Amino acid sequence: MDSDEQATSDADITVLRALDAATYASLCMLLPQLSTTAETPGFGQLRDVIVAPGNHVLVARLRGETVGMLTVVVLPMPTGRVARIEDVVVSEAARGQGIGRALALAAVDVARTAGAKHVELTSHPSREAANSL
Repeated sequence: MDSDEQATSDADITVLRALDAATYASLCMLLPQLSTTAETPGFGQLRDVIVAPGNHVLVARLRGETVGMLTVVVLPMPTGRVARIEDVVVSEAARGQGIGRALALAAVDVARTAGAKHVELTSHPSREAANSL
């Protein structure tokens, strides 16, 4: 088994249903690695993202530490439900271990379960690791 397969099997991927102080703090540590220009969302703002209809915030934990996250947004369209994967981030310390791939595969499962016909993932060209997903 290669290191990507091992990391994928070791990562605990969960869908957040609520937000507590500890989870908020761990996500606030990750978000600056996603964007250096975006402001860190307040507790209420992040809670609203988590509980918004159609949103599914997935968190990756490795040995109990939050090491990655993404948001799947499922939208109804005239041609059927579609899903977009947004704001994918893996902590610098955990990169190269298959965490992003594990999150993306879990996101596809969530989207399919929600009835999405297809899933979109886009990324800025400068984010080479994200573009390999």
